[in-house]
Amino acid sequence: MVQGVSRQVIVVKSPDPRFFEQAIFIVKEDAFGKGASAEAVLQEARRAADGYLKRSSGWRRVCRKIPAPVYAAGGALGATVCWLLALLL
Repeated sequence: MVQGVSRQVIVVKSPDPRFFEQAIFIVKEDAFGKGASAEAVLQEARRAADGYLKRSSGWRRVCRKIPAPVYAAGGALGATVCWLLALLL
């Protein structure tokens, strides 16, 4: 749906272009009316984009690549080890 309203946007270029080219933020109409400067709004947009990249990387990204059967096999192996330890003790 296209509306006849113009919006202000901030485009933040990605520091690591392997994943994203840019992030686009739509600025609220009253953002600058509340005393926020353009630099403050831009800093907030950069902080939000950096936070998203940090949350989407690291162990979470690695764990999402592991197929479900591997998790099932690991759980079965762990249960078997616990069962064998219980028998021996």
